[in-house]
Amino acid sequence: MGAITPDGQLSVLTRDESLTGRESVFLLKQLHRQFGTNLLVIWDGGSIHKGEEVRTFLADGGARLVWLERLPGYAPDLNPTEGVWNLLKQVEMRNLCCLNFDELRHELDLAVARLRHKPHLIRACFAGAGLDL
Repeated sequence: MGAITPDGQLSVLTRDESLTGRESVFLLKQLHRQFGTNLLVIWDGGSIHKGEEVRTFLADGGARLVWLERLPGYAPDLNPTEGVWNLLKQVEMRNLCCLNFDELRHELDLAVARLRHKPHLIRACFAGAGLDL
């Protein structure tokens, strides 16, 4: 799970198991701590974003911390974070072969760190999604 900002910052959350609404709430809280109030989050319509954990978080005061907007159903071309995943898969981790999940996680961490040093590429993902910021 990841988040990017128009100024080129990148946050990524990975887990060994499938991501759930609990991780969605965790990321929202983490983003709020990192960036403060008036946080606009635009995310896809994934089921983990609509679950009970997210609804409870919003009802218990989270709606004052973040403003959530959903992208239209199945619209990866409108999601700038999809550009980040493409950069990670097709550029930073291209032709990578790992022996196990531990090695894959380590290589992903290195790739994310490299990409964080290229904020111009992260910002370009907004333009790639047709968002003029």
